[in-house]
Amino acid sequence: MPFETRQTQGMIEEFTAAGHWGNQTFYELFLERVVAHPEREALIDANNRITYGALDQNVRRTAAFLKAQGIRPGDVVTIQLANRVEFAYVFFALELIGAVANKINPDFRSREVDFILQFANSRAYVCAQSFKGFDYPEMIRALRPGLANLKLVCVIDAPATADTVSLLDGLADHAPLARAVWTPMGANEVYRMAFTSGTTGNPKCALHSVNTTVPGIRFNVRDMQCVAEDVFLVYLPIGLNWGFLEMLQALLIGAKAVLLDRFSGRAALEAIERERITVIPTAPASIIAMLNDPELERFDLSSLRVVITGGASCPEETLRDFMRRMPGRIIELYGMLETGYQTYTRFSDDPHDVNGTVGSCVEGMGLRLLDEAGNNVPLGAEGDISARGPSVHLGYHNNPSANAEAFTADGWFRSGDLGVFSDDRKNVRIVGRSKEIINRGGKKFFPREIEEILYTHPSVMHVAMVGAKDVRLGERNCLCVIPKAGMTVTLEEMIGFLKGQVSDYKLPERLEIVGELPFTATGKLQRFALTKWIEGRDAAEQG
Repeated sequence: MPFETRQTQGMIEEFTAAGHWGNQTFYELFLERVVAHPEREALIDANNRITYGALDQNVRRTAAFLKAQGIRPGDVVTIQLANRVEFAYVFFALELIGAVANKINPDFRSREVDFILQFANSRAYVCAQSFKGFDYPEMIRALRPGLANLKLVCVIDAPATADTVSLLDGLADHAPLARAVWTPMGANEVYRMAFTSGTTGNPKCALHSVNTTVPGIRFNVRDMQCVAEDVFLVYLPIGLNWGFLEMLQALLIGAKAVLLDRFSGRAALEAIERERITVIPTAPASIIAMLNDPELERFDLSSLRVVITGGASCPEETLRDFMRRMPGRIIELYGMLETGYQTYTRFSDDPHDVNGTVGSCVEGMGLRLLDEAGNNVPLGAEGDISARGPSVHLGYHNNPSANAEAFTADGWFRSGDLGVFSDDRKNVRIVGRSKEIINRGGKKFFPREIEEILYTHPSVMHVAMVGAKDVRLGERNCLCVIPKAGMTVTLEEMIGFLKGQVSDYKLPERLEIVGELPFTATGKLQRFALTKWIEGRDAAEQG
């Protein structure tokens, strides 16, 4: 599948000369760790403990199996899996046969999956039989008549059926793919794609190469002082960007990654004690869950070295509570699917001085706060947090308007998030978002998707979803509805109407019946006004 990207020869030369880009693929880098210590544990999930040597063998068996099933160089393979070792088998196998990995959130449901499979022109789809009680093969069976290019459905943990193949069978029946017949892509070619919410309400597809992926990992290894003896706890979904990067980070340095497919504060604390976890990438809501465990003090957490929080702004009180009650250093991080890691606090910082900021620019990346015209804002003014550097994505697939909006003429990527520099123009404080994306506990989505569905409900006249402030999650989904005359709606009814069509984290959690919504004269919804009204009402009720 051909991809048009924003990559230029000048970029290749610049980032190669700086030492950030090279010629090795990720699997070649991984093999260095396999050769160094094949018996060391690499990945652990709920059912498996896999060494580096066994991981290499299973990846190559998976590559042989997928190649035998007809997957060819350039084919897009969509992977919808929770945090299980089979994700690594499939993802890395695709590099060996020249196919492109399209990893998606395991929480996505029929409406989201259908759009993504069609937009990506996916030739194969890989899933589990079920996760959290949801039947993935059944969902695909219903969608498949409309997916002309989808030729293969692979289920990782169930026998083959009339319309699916089994990875279990593939691992048992195939020898590891011989290196002589590998067809890996180059380090500057698109090797992974991932979908993110956009300002139109439809997901946008960001393209990455090995060379836009590895630098961010190496920056994080350097600044978080990671070593082969570290043990990473990864409960962030590896189908999304941060959990995925942390798993790769562990494998790049020969460390161990412990994968949790279902997070709870108690499960995380038990894993820290049992596996002697040293590094945790997390979101504020997960930190709060651990701090709120009534038996927190009975767990041996002494192995913890660093906890990195991102995805949403962490309440300052939560940061202070962590420093009082848990060991290890807490780091605030800011990054995106499109840019990798952009800023974070450092071990050398005074935690109290940087509390409430997301730290300073990662060395090797560029950071500017821009106004609408693309100029640097004055010190103390809000500006669009913008990035340039070796880990910035290669552009949005098949979306020239999104690329034109996101990138300045001189190649800076606008995040759409608003920030302010501290007095020394070093540390950045996030003050808001210019995009209208709801950020619920670090999981982001565009509310128009939900609204478009609910406008088909027979009792709904007008509807708007906004994020209502929440101490634990940052925002909760608040649905505002104007019912049709003589009609009523309930929260339970709205949830039931949406259930199964979209991810659970997009479902409304609060319902406000309103008489009017704040529209402009041209009919554009003023979400900021609606949010302000909700905040004012909550403040009044709280006295």
